[in-house]
Amino acid sequence: MILVTGATGLVGTHLLMKIVKEKHKVRALYRSETKREHAKKIFSYYLPDQADTLFNTIDWVKTDITNIPDLSDAFHEITHVYHCAAWITFNPKHYKKLRKINIEGTANIVNLCLINNIQKLCYVSSIATLDEEPNVPFIDESSEWNPEISKSVYAITKYGAEMEVWRGAQEHLDVVIVNPGIIIGPGFYEGGSGYLFKRINAGMKYYTSGSTGYVAIDDVTNIMYQLMNGACTNKRYIVIGENLGFKTAFTLIANALNKPVPTKKATPVLMKIAFYLQYLSHILFRTKRSIFKSSIQSAFSSPIYKNDAVKKELDYTFIPIEKAVKETAQHFLNKI
Repeated sequence: MILVTGATGLVGTHLLMKIVKEKHKVRALYRSETKREHAKKIFSYYLPDQADTLFNTIDWVKTDITNIPDLSDAFHEITHVYHCAAWITFNPKHYKKLRKINIEGTANIVNLCLINNIQKLCYVSSIATLDEEPNVPFIDESSEWNPEISKSVYAITKYGAEMEVWRGAQEHLDVVIVNPGIIIGPGFYEGGSGYLFKRINAGMKYYTSGSTGYVAIDDVTNIMYQLMNGACTNKRYIVIGENLGFKTAFTLIANALNKPVPTKKATPVLMKIAFYLQYLSHILFRTKRSIFKSSIQSAFSSPIYKNDAVKKELDYTFIPIEKAVKETAQHFLNKI
């Protein structure tokens, strides 16, 4: 039986659909009925005639990765684990909670994999754990974490989680790590990449000069499934379809939503002013912050990620990002 953590998130939900369509027995961890019902709606969107049947084949367990007693019970009869659960925030004030979920939670998963002789663990990390190196024009799987570079609290905890997975590998657990870029896929518009669709649909005027790697959700889940069922072990793979500038990505989304394209280029000075104004508003009026020092840094950096390793390993062809954006925009427009 397969165990999926974070089963109601973007990756987890789409991965579940892949697994149940392949007729595997699967157990899924979830934290709230609301999120489980949302996952069911995603099933219904993709599989209107089979959604109920396939969804009901899943063994749902209500717990989280920090609850060791319940988590231990969830490992009964499990042979393979996909660890998708994580918390995403760039707010430094949540660092302790991020560590608890992303690092300690992953340590719990690894320990239980070792105790229960799990055959293989697939961990969903992020390109945020990979750094550019001097005189190297790209980032690939050999690129290492540089502790001297300022990082987001999210990146720090994802790197810490990776260290737990590599510890498991040292203790003879077969593992594979995927490092996806910004994941484009339908159904989740309150956070992550999905929030871009919401923001641009509402009207977003500014873009920044940076760039990053993007990938379609179907590519992420297909690659995870193939790596888990293949011979490769104790390796990581960058999973991105294309490197795109933020202006290009925002333009693709705006065009797909039939909304105005962002035309004003935000400078670092403008972003810093916005950061301090937002911080002051947070202090005085307790408004929610969305701009942090780490996000300003990312907004103006332009790393180039290489996906050659996974393409060679699996003979894989990625979905064009424009196609993924159009499919996501169609779902977004149908649901608002």
